[in-house]
Amino acid sequence: MAAAKTRTSSFSRNISAAAPSQGPGLKCGPNGTVFLSSGISDLDKILGGGFPLGSLVMVMEDAEAPHHMLLLRNFMSQGLVHNQPLLYASPAIDPRGFLGTLPSPAASKDEKSHKHDPDQEKGLRIAWQYKKYFGESQLNFDGQRDGKHEYSNEFDLRKPLERHFLSAQRVDCVSIQDSPNLSALQDRSATFLSQYPRNDGSISCAGRIAIQSFSAPQCAYSNMEWDMLSFIRSLKSMVRSSNAVALITFPPSLLSPSFCKRWQHMADTLLSVKAIPDEDKELSQLLTGYQDMVGFLNVHKVARINTQVPVILDATTFSIKLQKRRFLVLECLNQAPVDGSSGTSYGTSGSCSGSSKTGNLDF
Repeated sequence: MAAAKTRTSSFSRNISAAAPSQGPGLKCGPNGTVFLSSGISDLDKILGGGFPLGSLVMVMEDAEAPHHMLLLRNFMSQGLVHNQPLLYASPAIDPRGFLGTLPSPAASKDEKSHKHDPDQEKGLRIAWQYKKYFGESQLNFDGQRDGKHEYSNEFDLRKPLERHFLSAQRVDCVSIQDSPNLSALQDRSATFLSQYPRNDGSISCAGRIAIQSFSAPQCAYSNMEWDMLSFIRSLKSMVRSSNAVALITFPPSLLSPSFCKRWQHMADTLLSVKAIPDEDKELSQLLTGYQDMVGFLNVHKVARINTQVPVILDATTFSIKLQKRRFLVLECLNQAPVDGSSGTSYGTSGSCSGSSKTGNLDF
């Protein structure tokens, strides 16, 4: 007699299919996607979790201000804090000197609350009976959040990264200033990515590649547009089959329009930064919080791996702010209310069509 099969509902959770174990600084997403943090918590939320493993991220620079360096520094610091190996390529003569400008993680809000709130150390007083409903998984999650390894840290731009993060990590720095071609950089990238092959099992560690100002004029290959495009295509294929993320910043103004479009098409995640003029009266009257803004961040493309569903963002342009002149914050743009002398302010009109007459809503 055949054994009776247990009947399971289509809505029951498949407990046997456990998620693969992950190293620090990694997070599971939909469709088997694994994310690593960009180093900016607001950007991680905008992109739906961060940068997917195996993706190529490209940032278009602004010739007026080096705002792309803010994204690059946070990206590199987040990897070093999570013990993730880093390959950094720069057109500078001594790229290792740039490591001294990386920001240091600040104390989290939870750690500050534990220091100043003695009740947290004694336990819950009011809702103590809810402790029995918290399983081990909840306790472990809180421990990871309050512990040393957080998924996305808050970095203090005025405080340099401690040296033990730099000495204990495998940081490989490459100068691309005097390179006549890209063969040396391609070999270094291939060697670096071969250490982190993609597999379906546990991900013990993930790597990061950061290339600054790839088409800078001080590089000898800056006029070899086809060679640079071939390198980007080769790097993308190597990153796709590895547990790593590559981030490239480049000045689009130094490229021809056709090649600039090709570069943008090769990116899985495409971002751009733009500086704000010092005195722009039109923007100051149009946007709220203009005084605290230092630039704009535009999201042109979001990586979608293992899915064909497009991403529809609530907004594509965000303001770059420095909170307390230390912490990098991204916020949606908010339009300032119109002055009463020039028009009707928001909230004063009862009509959806914008009419200033009071009465029933006009749909």
